[in-house]
Amino acid sequence: MATVILAGDIGGTNTRLGLFRVENGAPTLIGSHRYATAHFASLEAVCADFLRLSRDAISSACFGVPGPIIGGAAHATNVSWTMREESLARALNGTPVRLINDLGATAYGVMHLDDSEVSVLQKSALPINQGNVAVIAAGTGLGEAGLAYENGRHYAIASEGGHASFAPQNDEQVELYRYLRARFGHVSSERVLSGPGLFNIYSFLRTRRTTEEPKWLTELLEEEDAGAVISEAALERRDPECIRALEIFVDIYGAEAGNLALKMLALGGVYVSGGIAPKILPALRDGRFMRAFADKGRLNEMLSKIEVRVAMNEDAALIGAAWLAASML
Repeated sequence: MATVILAGDIGGTNTRLGLFRVENGAPTLIGSHRYATAHFASLEAVCADFLRLSRDAISSACFGVPGPIIGGAAHATNVSWTMREESLARALNGTPVRLINDLGATAYGVMHLDDSEVSVLQKSALPINQGNVAVIAAGTGLGEAGLAYENGRHYAIASEGGHASFAPQNDEQVELYRYLRARFGHVSSERVLSGPGLFNIYSFLRTRRTTEEPKWLTELLEEEDAGAVISEAALERRDPECIRALEIFVDIYGAEAGNLALKMLALGGVYVSGGIAPKILPALRDGRFMRAFADKGRLNEMLSKIEVRVAMNEDAALIGAAWLAASML
């Protein structure tokens, strides 16, 4: 009889849980469900709802959560739940439980994507995944993590690098920094590299424009997700401020990915994950991202040899959590 494990990807907006069957050490998805995080009082309550119709006994569980894990407790940045390994284990009838940073889970997950689930922005002159790996993911926020490579194995290194200080690269970005500094005080990379960050860039550009915002755009920004509206309008070439906002976003995204590659010495590759990248893939592929990525002075040549991939499967964190749960058996 195959072993069954539980994995989860916990977010401020959505929580996805999945049951996986493990055979020969590899997890295969049996079934999954996406929940609105705000509709539940705790992760234990979500698990109870998800497992209520399951007849399978759970042998291990792992959950990727936003924020640091300290002493087996998750100090999430945008989830109101208190998540503790001990409490979850009790709720799951003594099942061993592990909490991991969501970008750490994503880092493990991208290693198990096949070629059809990635889009290559820069082909490597070095062996892919045979060295340290960097993962950067812009979505509701900005996540950064890495995988240290030693003796043929990768070990996740979680971080809160998305909250490190934004480093403007040209005069326009310096103006953007000053605008954000006046609004927020400390300006992190997340203030520009996220869905809300793209809207921040657009709002900055609007302060310099004398013409009125198009009515159709105003209505969409009021009714729908602002970051998605701006990126879609830019890709469809419908508004010059949206086009420029996305160009600046891509420039900064590439530069920050290059920063992370240097800090991780990511000769095994860089993965661009998260919810935004697959949706703006044409903008990432037009050359801006890679020019900014490699623009590091004396290290240009090294960065030009690193493979850079976009993870097209947005469930990388769930996949990574499943592999970690499988390793607990």
